[in-house]
Amino acid sequence: MRNLRKKLSLGLTFIILFYFAGAQSVVIRGNVRDSRSKFVVPAVSVIIKGTRTGVFTNDKGDFRLTTNQPLPLTLLISSIGFEPLEAEVKNASDFVQVDLISASILGTEVVVSASRVPERILESPVSIERIGSANIRNSPASNYYDMIRSLKGVDYTASSLTFSSVTTRGFNGSGNPRFNQFVDGMDNQAPGLNFSVGSVIGLTELDIDNMELLPGASSALYGSGGMNGTLLITSKDPFKYQGLSVQVKEGIMHLGKNDPIGSSPYQDYSFRWGVKLSDKFAFKVGAQFIQAKDWIATDSSNYTGVGAGPGSHPIPGTRASDPNYNGVNIYGDETSVDIYPFVPVPFRALLPAGTNSIKVSRTGYLESQVIDNTTMDIRVSGGLYYKFTPSLQASLTGNYGTGNTVYTGSDRYSLKNLKMGQYKFELRSDKWFLRSYATLENSGETYNATVTTQLFNEAWSPSPTWYNEYTTTLLGALSVGAPYNAAHQAARGYADRNRPAAGSSQFKSLFDQVRSKPIPIGGQFLDRTNMFQTEGQYNLTEIVRFAEVLVGGSWRQYVLNSQGTLFADSAGRIRTNEYGAYVQISKKIFADKLKLTASGRYDKNDNFDGKFTPRFSAVFTVARDNYIRASYQNAYRFPSNQNQWINLNTGAGILIGGLPQLRSFYHFDTNPVFNANTFQQQKFGKYKPESVNSYELGYKGLFNKKILLDVYGYYSQYQDFIGRVSVVQSKSGNPADINPNNPATYTGYSVSLNSTNKVNTYGFGLSLDYLLPKEFAVNLNISSDHLDNPDPTFVTYFNTPNYRFNIGIGNSGFGRLKNMGFSLQYRWQDAYFTESDFRQGNVSAFGTLDGQVSYKLTRIRSLIKLGATNILNKYYLTAYGNPAIGGLYYISFGFNVF
Repeated sequence: MRNLRKKLSLGLTFIILFYFAGAQSVVIRGNVRDSRSKFVVPAVSVIIKGTRTGVFTNDKGDFRLTTNQPLPLTLLISSIGFEPLEAEVKNASDFVQVDLISASILGTEVVVSASRVPERILESPVSIERIGSANIRNSPASNYYDMIRSLKGVDYTASSLTFSSVTTRGFNGSGNPRFNQFVDGMDNQAPGLNFSVGSVIGLTELDIDNMELLPGASSALYGSGGMNGTLLITSKDPFKYQGLSVQVKEGIMHLGKNDPIGSSPYQDYSFRWGVKLSDKFAFKVGAQFIQAKDWIATDSSNYTGVGAGPGSHPIPGTRASDPNYNGVNIYGDETSVDIYPFVPVPFRALLPAGTNSIKVSRTGYLESQVIDNTTMDIRVSGGLYYKFTPSLQASLTGNYGTGNTVYTGSDRYSLKNLKMGQYKFELRSDKWFLRSYATLENSGETYNATVTTQLFNEAWSPSPTWYNEYTTTLLGALSVGAPYNAAHQAARGYADRNRPAAGSSQFKSLFDQVRSKPIPIGGQFLDRTNMFQTEGQYNLTEIVRFAEVLVGGSWRQYVLNSQGTLFADSAGRIRTNEYGAYVQISKKIFADKLKLTASGRYDKNDNFDGKFTPRFSAVFTVARDNYIRASYQNAYRFPSNQNQWINLNTGAGILIGGLPQLRSFYHFDTNPVFNANTFQQQKFGKYKPESVNSYELGYKGLFNKKILLDVYGYYSQYQDFIGRVSVVQSKSGNPADINPNNPATYTGYSVSLNSTNKVNTYGFGLSLDYLLPKEFAVNLNISSDHLDNPDPTFVTYFNTPNYRFNIGIGNSGFGRLKNMGFSLQYRWQDAYFTESDFRQGNVSAFGTLDGQVSYKLTRIRSLIKLGATNILNKYYLTAYGNPAIGGLYYISFGFNVF
């Protein structure tokens, strides 16, 4: 019996040892290179075949994979731009050296924005554009955000060096509320200031993995705002992109002969550090610093009217010839008074015959004198990532930014010490995700240039005093025989005798006092608006099986907090909730030749009725890599927070939101308002969300893996179009007292409301990408957008050229060592008319050339780039009243950027 126990014990010991020997972890090491150049290839996926176990190569191309799988085993090795490869591992001691073969990437890129599920870009049911990290490295653009403007169908507006807005399919302008922008799933729109801040505060350039642009309607999947397009920007995963990356960019700007700034430096420094501490835990941190002297708006044209209101346009005249001169980019001269009623009757005989009005404006200051054009942009981002399993990951991330820039809205705004942070917690698996995030906005010391300068004038000489001195001096000069125009010059000179000189200590001290006081006693915004959102999505395909099924939902809350300086919230914070849910069903039929997709979303805002938006699409496989797509989409947007709640005195009038509470506050019910264009009593219907029905037909084909052709046409019909109407209200309370020629008799308002007309747009786009021998590539695109049937009494802000095109050529690896690169990009757009609450006028057609040459230092994994935007330094405008954009010339050094 004892011997039997010994034998059993010995046998059990051998079994346990055999089990642990069989289950012993195996460590596989290797390296991945480019077979052509022998450069190491980072971020390559290495997965054990038949499992989900895998890793990515690090910044040196090395990988280390730990597994309990018995040997031999097979590794699946893949990366965008290379042919997938399998490598067999027989012994744990083997070092796996892999040389990947370059392959065409045209049409093979995987996108997610079109359907919220991964799919080849060729098979997307709607138009879509993609920019990857390799495109960013090889681009001549000075920053990644500016690359978007070269994509098909894109319009952009540059308010300043670091503030640009993009959109598609018309209605272009600063802070377009019809265009969604998401950064790692977070809505990147400033909740109070109502513009997307991706060009100001967002991801650092070294942390961009890819950008996907979805032109046209997209509300069915992305909710309110996705009427004209959606942009998704995705950062780099530290499990995939590891190591320290650093980029130093030095440049020069303002080289034009007539540039008021004079040559000045441009500086852009950034770094990113991604570390995988284990197969389960990784983190990343990054920062970017940009500093330069910004472009300055310098249009001194005389302007009459307010913004885009009726009769507003440039007119002849200068400060020397017109006493009521109001320069486009001169501030403080918006204050205007008709002094004729104050001229004593006996003295009126001194005036030119027929004079019954003498409008005189205060003396203004140049933009360069009231806005500090020192642009600074500081961005900090980071994240912690933990993998519970290979398919389930938790992450805690944050993006924070602060800086100075200039924005064009109802006026030119100096965004001084603007701060914004976005913070997110997310759980994500291969079938579902759940995320919560917050957007925290702080306007810092932001101020309105017009209001601030008007109040500055009042501070050194109140208008009653100034105009009395002006009138007295004018009449005195006329009484001694001075010519009329010379008398006005003398009157202004005397009234301005104590006017602080721009740049003087007196000017700076007084101006800082005014700009630092909140509206209405000063020019500063006190906006601390926040937004909170929770959303989730589940892919039910494995459960439903008969089709691909997605479901999702979201909750969002805005907390408006401007202390009455921007919104009608002087009595306390305003909270608004939005709820939404969506479902999408996709099915392939006819031997997978036809893919049908139906999507629907329902959203509810506290201030508006619920809105259902459907989308139907079909993708038909004509032949291999050739697809025809067709779609119908309904999209909408709830009026933005400013559309709803703005209550802002711009100095020339009052901007108010469209909610009935604001019209009641200004007594529109008891003291009626009149259309400033027709002077008929203005009626207001129910304030509703804006919607659009959009139809698109397109084709995308890949030929011989070298030519990619994409073409689309669309037609859209907008209903309940949200715009603004200019109205006037009697100051006395008696409508009969309104005199259209005497602003002293009325108060002017710009009110948000829905148009009763249907506004139609239509257009097309075509792009061609051609891979030439020896890695050369050519791209060409042309697009067109048109507005049809606008309401003549309504401001649409279409602001879009009829035609635009882009053409480029480049190579990222030529020469004996394949380490040289270059790219050239030429952009052209047609002339067009721009409308805004600030100014309206014509923008001339322009073309601009960008370019760069680069050299790879492979031993230290570095890249030197010499580049320029607007190489020929031909200054151009993107909107009337905005600054002219000149050339920017730079050299950069990047470590571990490829």
